[in-house]
Amino acid sequence: MRTAVVRIGVDPAGELTGAELTTGMTELATLAAEAGARVIANDLAGLPPKRREVEILMTGTEPSALQNAAVELCRRAFPTQPVIGVLTFISHGTDDDARGVLAGFGLTGVIDRRPGGDGWDIITVTLRRADLERIPESRIHTALEASTNCEVRIVLTD
Repeated sequence: MRTAVVRIGVDPAGELTGAELTTGMTELATLAAEAGARVIANDLAGLPPKRREVEILMTGTEPSALQNAAVELCRRAFPTQPVIGVLTFISHGTDDDARGVLAGFGLTGVIDRRPGGDGWDIITVTLRRADLERIPESRIHTALEASTNCEVRIVLTD
């Protein structure tokens, strides 16, 4: 399962006091723990209003479902209208991470991992040639290397 960092703006208008922000963070941490998620500690009161954004670590693969769940947690914790921010996935270097990268490009492929001679894994990813007509191979290759920290080889099939 992939781990996402879901960012939600909780006070973009700057309406909340420092005490309200602190109380909201405490409540959010409790709600997140009950939901199997974790809030990254952050001093929201010390930030400008447009940067008052919480970060919640959540497991899952569907960005919109994760964002919707995070918004609901924030609605319950803060007396404001939360705003969805950027969602990123944390890479653990697994095949699930590689599949997630491919899914982000709208691709599916076969992933084969083997140990390399220098102690680094080599991942061979088999993709359809037609998929590379809309996405450059170099973008896929770079994203796979970054998410897996492995040597990546792309093989094309018809």
